[in-house]
Amino acid sequence: MTARGVIVFAHGSRDPLWRAPVEAVAARIAQTDPAVAVSCAYLELCKPDLRQAADHLVAAGARHVRVLPLFFGMGKHAREDIPVLMRALAQAHPQVRFEQLPTAGEDPRLTALLAQIALEAAP
Repeated sequence: MTARGVIVFAHGSRDPLWRAPVEAVAARIAQTDPAVAVSCAYLELCKPDLRQAADHLVAAGARHVRVLPLFFGMGKHAREDIPVLMRALAQAHPQVRFEQLPTAGEDPRLTALLAQIALEAAP
């Protein structure tokens, strides 16, 4: 049983190849800290959705779940939809602390890395 969980949360796509980078982030989290239960979730177009992923982690024993939105900007989904979904999770599982992290694009470390990648010489 784990007390901590992370949900890597992305928009979703019908194209199964689209999921690979999302799943790679989840795999890296699990590799970095095997004590943390990790799941992917999607806003639409593929499963599991955020509620299903949270239910799974809570059933596995998670009592603190961090949600990492893999959205580049603070658009409507991040600004309006995700907070509504987070409140629903808290209501469904009042014994669990759900924490919404900033969108990935809001982290200056990510924007710095992207700039570095753009400026690197070709291999």
